[in-house]
Amino acid sequence: MREDVESLDIRDVTANWVNAAVLQRQMDERIKALADLSHTPLFFGRLDYLHPPGADKAEGAEGERFYIGRRHVHDAEGDPMVIDWRAPVSQPFYRASKKNPMDVGLRRRFGYTGGDLTAYEDEHLSDPAEAAATSKLLQQEIERPRVGPMRDIVATIQPEQDEIVRSGLSGSVCVQGGPGTGKTAVGLHRVAYLLYAHRERLARTGTLVIGPNKSFLHYIEQVLPALGELEVKQATVDDLVAHVEVRGGDDATAAVIKGDARMAEVLRRAVRSHVTLPAEPVVVVRGSRRWRVAAYELEEIVRELLDRDIRYGAAREALPQRIAHAVLVQMERSGEAPDDRVQDAVARNTAVKAAVKAIWPPVDPAKLVLRLLSDADFLAVHAEGLLDEDEQKEILWQKPTRSVKAAKWSAADAVLIDEATDLVQRTHSLGHVVLDEAQDLSPMQYRAVGRRCTTGSATVLGDLAQGTTPWATRSWDEALRHLGKDEAVIEELTAGFRVPTDVITYASRLLPHIAPGLTPVASVRENPGFFEVRAHSGAADAGETDTGATDTEVVEAEIVEAVRELLRNEGSTGLIAADARIPVLAEALAAAGLTYLGPGEETTAETRLTLVPASLAKGLEYDYVVLDEPQAVVDGEPDERTGLRRLYVALTRAVSGLIVTHAAPLPPQLA
Repeated sequence: MREDVESLDIRDVTANWVNAAVLQRQMDERIKALADLSHTPLFFGRLDYLHPPGADKAEGAEGERFYIGRRHVHDAEGDPMVIDWRAPVSQPFYRASKKNPMDVGLRRRFGYTGGDLTAYEDEHLSDPAEAAATSKLLQQEIERPRVGPMRDIVATIQPEQDEIVRSGLSGSVCVQGGPGTGKTAVGLHRVAYLLYAHRERLARTGTLVIGPNKSFLHYIEQVLPALGELEVKQATVDDLVAHVEVRGGDDATAAVIKGDARMAEVLRRAVRSHVTLPAEPVVVVRGSRRWRVAAYELEEIVRELLDRDIRYGAAREALPQRIAHAVLVQMERSGEAPDDRVQDAVARNTAVKAAVKAIWPPVDPAKLVLRLLSDADFLAVHAEGLLDEDEQKEILWQKPTRSVKAAKWSAADAVLIDEATDLVQRTHSLGHVVLDEAQDLSPMQYRAVGRRCTTGSATVLGDLAQGTTPWATRSWDEALRHLGKDEAVIEELTAGFRVPTDVITYASRLLPHIAPGLTPVASVRENPGFFEVRAHSGAADAGETDTGATDTEVVEAEIVEAVRELLRNEGSTGLIAADARIPVLAEALAAAGLTYLGPGEETTAETRLTLVPASLAKGLEYDYVVLDEPQAVVDGEPDERTGLRRLYVALTRAVSGLIVTHAAPLPPQLA
């Protein structure tokens, strides 16, 4: 199929060089999409239907056989050999069961090792004599060691996941899923499905995946290209609102206030405050005639535009046309017959332009936010009844800055500027947006994302128990309201495919303290996994040990030994620790001759160890994890609840095994 595209000669089929360039680009993209993936088979399943799909079952026609794969594959004659997993005829591969066989006589799963077919497994779904059984190949694929970035799950999609993946483009979906439930994979595969089912529409409107940080985006960036989808853009919320350079920060209290939805109304008031009701008439001179628009008439026009509550910039562009229209009405009454060109000329008249500048001056969003944060009186006027005096003092800058470029903007400030920018000029809307790790967003950040899909739909993914920011959302209903997607359906995934039973059971001890009422994840893995909690041998004593080494040196040596122990297994290993502990552990690993990567960097056969600050662990996964000093992870956050949530995230990054090491006592919530 790739060679067919490469051999196409387009010289005689394009009208000009522009068409030729566009067609060549499309062909290049097609060739990229048809690239072979090493160790990835073209098909992973087979369906034998009892009757042809869509045919009348009473006719007794012989059934058909379909091979299911990541991509559609056809032969030299164009006949299908492998059916795309997203096609309707493939759906029973994920949904059919003994209770509901969906007219499938045989479902076959294929097992592969390094790209070679090594096993297969059959289920005779319509045979009452055969009992339902757990798929061994499915378990092996789920539990296969992970090296490198996140991979697709098309061979292992479960019925409850498939239902979300295939939900329609018109509706938004919110997926609450605990660690290892596959919510990120479900969101990415939903994008792939929507691009398959609505390709032309989404090609026009665009799709976007939003992640919590660059490390996470790097980790997931190969999933969609592996499914042949190359056009989906990825970004963080900070990327979306990058109107200014972020060089400063806020304390937790100020950040929470700036992220509160009340700030949207403060900004709206501040923007509209620039409008001044006219006190003087406008006199337009054309030739020997003078046309006068009275002040009261101008005021009616301005009030009407304000009442319509359209964007500030759109109203400003409409105002000269409204004034010009009032002049044209007078011209027509006097017997003239002006046309649209005359109206445009009047709208550009010097007197009209001067009036518009005085009544509805241009607003620079960054300068507006700068004034709000540095001018106490200006803030007080527009925050009256919204923010109390203490809250206003919290967000005011101690040292006012004179210019936008000189200001040390924080990430929360950039979101405020984005809100102000949208009040002035409407933000472009995409066809579909996927928002992952959504529980960490502030109401104002939700609004920033919602602006990017006002005319499209959204897939919101997250886990309330993993909210690790002071402004983390309390409920999905509240989050969806700020996003502008109140109608979104909330789905919950509770079956854990990634985290071993012993590990998730241990981590779930924290749930009553961090997310009361949330359903704990139930691991469906047959392998309970390796799990151990180790207190360092020097933890109880002070000073030097019998060998002359300090307690610190003993602790570091035992951590290094735990890492070496896990590296003897196949797959990746992550060493996760409180951010403040990372430099110390980096030195210990270097002294021991162990090379390591940073979070999000791609592991290789030679380097399978990643050193991960707890603040960047969210969304990542490793076959084996050493978690250093749980209490230090908790203490590294502004409050205990956030710290325990951060610990919950760190505890649930392991796919096959976890060693928890500690010198300080464990948090009592883990007892």
